[in-house]
Amino acid sequence: MKWPILRAFPSFSPRYLRPFIRTCAQRSALTTGKKLHAMVLTTGLSTTENSFLLNTLLHLYASCGDISSAQKLFDEIPHSSKDAADWTSLMSSFSRQNRPHDSLLLFAQMLEKGAEIDDVAMVCLFSACAWLRDVGVGSQGHGRVVKMGFERRVKVCNALMDMYGKSGMVEEMRRVFTEMKEKNVVSWTVVLDGVLKWEGVSNGREVFDDMPHCNEVAWTIMIVGYVGNGFSKEGFLLLSQMVFHLGIKLNYITLCSLLSACAQSGDVAMGRWVHVYGLKMMGMEMDIMVETALLDMYAKCGRIDTAIKVFECMPRRNVVSWNALLSGLAMHGRGQLVINMFPRMIKEVMPDDLTFIAVLSACSHSGMIDQGSYYFDSLQSVYGITPKIDHYACMVDLLGRAGRLEEAETLINKMPIPPNEVVLGSLLGSCNSHGKLQLAERLLQKLILMNPRNTEYHILLSNMYALAGKPDKANALRKVLKTKGISKVPGMSSIHVDGQLHQFSAGDKSHPKTREIYIMLEDMIQRLQSAGYVPNLSAQVFPGDDAGVELEKEQALFSHSEKLAVCFGLLSTEPGKPLYIFKNIRICRDCHAAIKIVSKIYDREIIVRDRNRFHCFKQGSCSCSDFW
Repeated sequence: MKWPILRAFPSFSPRYLRPFIRTCAQRSALTTGKKLHAMVLTTGLSTTENSFLLNTLLHLYASCGDISSAQKLFDEIPHSSKDAADWTSLMSSFSRQNRPHDSLLLFAQMLEKGAEIDDVAMVCLFSACAWLRDVGVGSQGHGRVVKMGFERRVKVCNALMDMYGKSGMVEEMRRVFTEMKEKNVVSWTVVLDGVLKWEGVSNGREVFDDMPHCNEVAWTIMIVGYVGNGFSKEGFLLLSQMVFHLGIKLNYITLCSLLSACAQSGDVAMGRWVHVYGLKMMGMEMDIMVETALLDMYAKCGRIDTAIKVFECMPRRNVVSWNALLSGLAMHGRGQLVINMFPRMIKEVMPDDLTFIAVLSACSHSGMIDQGSYYFDSLQSVYGITPKIDHYACMVDLLGRAGRLEEAETLINKMPIPPNEVVLGSLLGSCNSHGKLQLAERLLQKLILMNPRNTEYHILLSNMYALAGKPDKANALRKVLKTKGISKVPGMSSIHVDGQLHQFSAGDKSHPKTREIYIMLEDMIQRLQSAGYVPNLSAQVFPGDDAGVELEKEQALFSHSEKLAVCFGLLSTEPGKPLYIFKNIRICRDCHAAIKIVSKIYDREIIVRDRNRFHCFKQGSCSCSDFW
């Protein structure tokens, strides 16, 4: 039944309703907006010619993130009644909801339907391309910008530069910047972010110093660049200038960015400064995003007990906070604690797909096969979550670590979605641990098709050949990499001492204290051998098998980056003080065995974060229980 409300209440005409709906969109008042939508339908106002109420409602749903309702309305509006704002409103909503593919598809429909392409549509296109790192479509968009004369539109050029910058095409980004007739602070900030990411902090600082005006975002990007790359002192000097000299207050976005950079580099000293600043500015009830970033930072810097304390002191927690804690516990091998805390979590919040990635990862790192299988099987049946590729990757890793490789391969073959590089790479790692050479050879062929430039898989199989007594095949595989011009990612170990980051590579002799480090290394190796340490020569591959090569292998093992970082830490810190070391790739088995003994000989707790997890060495044992 339609009510003849227009004659009774003229104020409810489309002309007066549209501003109300727009206000709901501006204030994200979705509930009120839905009531207005219901009234529009029941009164028949939506059928009024040129009312544009459905268009206004579309903008409401799009701005409030209700994409399904927005898309439904978009489809109901006749093409003749749609303008560019309707198309771009839905495109922007797709981008905000991390659905860039849908945004690109909608842009393609705009072209197909002959809809007007304005500057906002081009910004949406470049935002989607930036998210997907799709330079191909982005470059075509660049051509359209030139053709349509939009190269003078600052917002369009900023979005175009951001796309190039995020895709690693710094020269193209700089070219667009140079050709811009008008630049604003956003233009400079986009260039700064791209240069820092791809050219390093030195070139980034040049851009920063050339900026005619720096806002809080630019300062934050530069400081985060310093901290994330281990330049703690430079980052802190810039932060001091920003806060104390210029009087710029750090908001929650800046604090979260800084904490994320600290988590990346392992700089707990800077993280603690941010923690104290947050407490002074916000009090005990800090923003939930800052508190979550804090516990994530402490967990990733090796201070998992402090992370737990931060979590327990939070006045309120959401699913993101819980996921951060469970992921941190999983990285530290606290699988049983994750399982114990999960029932408590579901009383507070509804778990999501990321929650179960953390739970399954915890089971994998702790060898808890039955528990992991139970939660994987419960995903759909109990929690209504369709297993995603990451959940399958965790299960393959769990089964593979336990030596159940046939079950892991069967699971891969039964997956409803094609396995990706992570799934197959995980199984290849398990083949290495359990000596399954034939399966490893099959997996490598598939992985090469997915990512031919990933050296890790070739090196892994080469090491397996060497261990199986097939040096010719091992050397042949490495020659393939050399012929293709593909170099191995070098292992790097880092340690923070007195606010300064010190980095080491295997056989490194570039450190100012190289002489003292190698004297310490020689003494440490002698004490290790007296305690029963035998070098694991299978962890080092060299051509040949005579006595000279064996000695060369030993010397190479002794100067691995982890051991050099441990020696520097022992030299540079007080006796009994824990050492925190960060490795960019997986710790090798020889270093793992050696550091266990070092922790006992020198009575030190040594925490090593490698690419996969934390290893806490204490009194001759490791928190991973050798299950890694």
